[in-house]
Amino acid sequence: MAASPLPGRSAFGWHSGERAVQELLGASTASRPNPTSLEFPPAHGFRIASNHLLALGALDDEGRPWSTIWGGERGFAQRIAKGVLGIRTLVDRQYDPVAQALLGSAARGNPVRPDDVTTGYKFMSGMSIDFDSRDRVKVMGRLLTSEVGDDDKVGEVQLAMVVQESTGNCPKYINKRDVRAHVSSPRLLSDSLPLPQQAVDLIHKADLFFMSSTNGDSMDTNHRGGPVGFMRLASNEIDKDGSGGVVLVYPEYSGNRLYQSLGNLYLNPKIGIAIPDFDTSDVLYLTGTAQLLLGEAATAVMPHCKLVLQIRVQEARLVADGLPFRGQLGEMSPYDPPLRALVGEAGVLNDAASSAVATAELLKREIITPSISRFIFALHPSATSAASTATPQGSGRLAVKPWLAGQHVTLDFSGELDHGYMHMNNDNPQSLNDDYVRTFTVTNYPPAHLYGDETDMDDGTQVEITVRKHGPATTFLWGYDMRKPLKLPVLGFGGDDNFRLPTAYTENTLRSRNQSIFIAAGVGVTPLLAQAAGVLAAEDGAADGGQEPGLRVLWSLRAEDLALAVDVLSRIPGLASRTRLFVTGKMDSSKYLLEEVRAMGAEVITRRIAEHDVLAPSREPKGRTKYYICTGTELSKVLLVWLAGQTTVSENFAY
Repeated sequence: MAASPLPGRSAFGWHSGERAVQELLGASTASRPNPTSLEFPPAHGFRIASNHLLALGALDDEGRPWSTIWGGERGFAQRIAKGVLGIRTLVDRQYDPVAQALLGSAARGNPVRPDDVTTGYKFMSGMSIDFDSRDRVKVMGRLLTSEVGDDDKVGEVQLAMVVQESTGNCPKYINKRDVRAHVSSPRLLSDSLPLPQQAVDLIHKADLFFMSSTNGDSMDTNHRGGPVGFMRLASNEIDKDGSGGVVLVYPEYSGNRLYQSLGNLYLNPKIGIAIPDFDTSDVLYLTGTAQLLLGEAATAVMPHCKLVLQIRVQEARLVADGLPFRGQLGEMSPYDPPLRALVGEAGVLNDAASSAVATAELLKREIITPSISRFIFALHPSATSAASTATPQGSGRLAVKPWLAGQHVTLDFSGELDHGYMHMNNDNPQSLNDDYVRTFTVTNYPPAHLYGDETDMDDGTQVEITVRKHGPATTFLWGYDMRKPLKLPVLGFGGDDNFRLPTAYTENTLRSRNQSIFIAAGVGVTPLLAQAAGVLAAEDGAADGGQEPGLRVLWSLRAEDLALAVDVLSRIPGLASRTRLFVTGKMDSSKYLLEEVRAMGAEVITRRIAEHDVLAPSREPKGRTKYYICTGTELSKVLLVWLAGQTTVSENFAY
């Protein structure tokens, strides 16, 4: 049966919801034809027959979309006639909401076949996915006929779908998997809200889900993928008059700009989601309503994201062993962006404004090691800050609150590095979703006359950052031609107060002999640089001769970066005697630097830091010991295991 064009489309094949979202996002396709085929080409049928899984969407009796995933073996879905997709597979008829919507109470030998070919057909949609090649094909149409076996729990289903639209999709955000068929034994674990912990855990471990939507004339089923945990649970409470409830949020990554799913949701916010657990065959079915958040509204919920979808769940089913397949995770997609978390989640920084509060003019670049440099900027008013504040232009003041020692500055490199939309970029896949906003620890103390100033700073106030060359922003700074002026928007200063070292020492606090143990790896020492002088001065000012120091530094450093230790310890008098430096790597060309560090008064140990090194201070007969951890992710995990039961705080680099 040949498919015919659907009603309500523009001359180029876009429906009103797609056009509206395209305009909202600045991706007008007014003169670009919709690439979706209005038939079912044999090539699409061949690709579907080669794939393991087919996600399906359908509407229940209330018009709510649901999603599911069928299959497990190649060939279960095939093009059986012109414009017709045939499916033959085992299905959970007891708990699968799509099976119930499509098949209803059909009994064996009584196929479901609506009488009216144009209006009686049930909407359905599908997305076939192959995890080996990351291939996917979408189909949209209506149910033609179906027949079920005699098992009302898990039984064979045969159905035919009239395909009215089909399209191939790019391979972005699909993580490879080894998928194999599995005989399921479905058990309903929960069908109530809020979600049970097992459902919450499934959401947290998911790197993929399927979503279905409708615009009233057709349906769409698609996938969303990314790093593990990219879908976030914003709320899991009992809904009280529209507040609380179960709310999910995920970032919308850069795609093909067709906006078929988002276009449907613009017209009809109802959405159906299926989240599979490939390890256990468990599945979480959800239906609810979606809200698209753009620009500042998105960033206010999920920092660094300019487009997110917020889903309010209205009904859920958690089914154990409900899927006919399992799969082992393989290679992650190179297009997966870094994990983004919600405002309010632990370790998430949200101090940056959406527009510039100042500009930072690059004054100087000081190379410390082959991979570490110090960059010095002068702060000036930005055009937007000058226009939006009462600080007069030419007053020599910046309407920006001075930073505190240990805080960070957020710089926007997008004007220099963002080259606009690209559908694919295999040479630099991470660039597609990079906002080029970066946060760096400020490594100099604010000018003394600004201490306690809560309102503004002098025009020209200098800010220093000490950073390792890693990624596009620091690489840009490294290679920038200093003969040309460079001004970057400053989005703000901020930081976690918990990571600020104590600077108010009294005779009583020193007598209690409390300790602050700062553990750093490489440039993880930077949060200490602006704080150390103040901490040491406070200790010295309140000390009663013979007291043990309150601040100690355990610093792990590679031999090729020893020049950083020389630089830091020479710039902060008194810090060397508080420092134990653990040096790893080849020492041949760095021996003179080792001796220079020792001559400054630091203890140098040429091995990795060990558990007994970390725990030794806490075993001394002193007062309270607090550990400040600023290392890479893996070492931080090890340290937190060693320090179980101790008071710890960790700096976060998920900027």
